[in-house]
Amino acid sequence: MSGRLTGFIREFILFFSVLLLILGLIIFFIGITSVWFPDIPKNILNFSEDILNWNIYFLMIGFILLVAGIYYLYLYLKNRKFILDELETNKRSELLKRHSEIKSTVKHMPSKYQKMLKEKEDELKIR
Repeated sequence: MSGRLTGFIREFILFFSVLLLILGLIIFFIGITSVWFPDIPKNILNFSEDILNWNIYFLMIGFILLVAGIYYLYLYLKNRKFILDELETNKRSELLKRHSEIKSTVKHMPSKYQKMLKEKEDELKIR
């Protein structure tokens, strides 16, 4: 069961990281405005007093979601760039130098990159 869930998350990691980023920005903005400018959420956004009592929690949760979204987006883009740069080579020896590192990076990426690595291995006759 956990293998299916991780596989699903791995396939859509870009979508989830952007979603976390946007959700974190919204909640962090609500937390900031309710902590430093308490009149804005009360008057303009029509939040009740019950919601405004949770303002510090909104601030903390929003910050955590924002940081997590930025981290996963950065990690995805960095790994994607690394894989594409390494698979660009046509020299077998260059690919063999980094083969174990590429394989471990590809494990945490969507299956599209695993297929690309498999095609490159077949092309260069690497086992």
